[in-house]
Amino acid sequence: MAGSAEKARHWQYAELPGVDLLRARYVEKIFVRHTHENFVIAAIADGVEIFHHGGADQYAGPGSLALVNPDTPHTGRAGVPEGWRYGAVYPSPELVAEIAAETTTIRGTPGFISPVLDDPYAVSLVHQVLRAAEEGNALAADTLLRVAVTRLLRLNGGPLPQRAVHTAGARIAARARTVLEERMAEPPSLERLATDLGTSPFALLRAFRDAYGMPPHTWLTDARVRRARHLLDTGSVPAEAAVTVGFTDQPHLNRHFTRIVGVPPGAYQRERKNVQDSEGPLRLPSRAWQNRQLSKRHTKKTAENPTRRSSETPWESGSPSDCPVSPSG
Repeated sequence: MAGSAEKARHWQYAELPGVDLLRARYVEKIFVRHTHENFVIAAIADGVEIFHHGGADQYAGPGSLALVNPDTPHTGRAGVPEGWRYGAVYPSPELVAEIAAETTTIRGTPGFISPVLDDPYAVSLVHQVLRAAEEGNALAADTLLRVAVTRLLRLNGGPLPQRAVHTAGARIAARARTVLEERMAEPPSLERLATDLGTSPFALLRAFRDAYGMPPHTWLTDARVRRARHLLDTGSVPAEAAVTVGFTDQPHLNRHFTRIVGVPPGAYQRERKNVQDSEGPLRLPSRAWQNRQLSKRHTKKTAENPTRRSSETPWESGSPSDCPVSPSG
């Protein structure tokens, strides 16, 4: 299947502030190592995505979700020849913290424990959020998003470890990051940066990689694309944004932006201004397939816990019939 079959839409819906939305089909697409300011909740509809996360390759197929916490380095590529098709929501840390405080017992900064979760029901919820946003149904989009995030936190959530800066190397890495943020358009060389911070180039390289999961030059490219996104959101044209963040020209921005965000900057800017999309909704795995998976989990859960607690709410039980909007196929 040729790469021309690839399609992606990255947009925002005004009634879901702080949430990015994505529908995509990728075949030859390769996401380089990068991070997100928001959470990643990617619901796989077809195919398989492989993403490097936490020192190992993770596999997410139909009926499963790829879950990435903010500022966590990861990659992405197809795991089968036909690629993968998915829908994703990117809620802000503030929104997830608000939902966790109201609906879970998680204390501290909430996040996801495992990067892959097999849950066709949650997959259907994510796609329904996207569909509701496309249709301009604010009540449904907001409700379903909160149901989905609550479910995922209850199934796979916990407090994120606090990244404390204790060692000298960690402190140097933090100082280096500050310098790169301040001098993004004209960054120093590794040797100059190390000298200014009173260390050696290789010591700085090791400290930075340990602290942020990638070397300084990779982190800087990711940070430039992130800042370019903010500039595009506020109305800057791609050529202007490219120079502002330190890329040589717009083609330079286009190349890195597409490798990290998944769409070119021009398409990114246009889509986020237009809520409606003429394309039909992404289709999910068949109802029969989902029912088989749900049946297997229900049988296993019943064997492990034959009686339901009298205090458990329908929301906690996770039954598809308990959702305010039934899964669509």
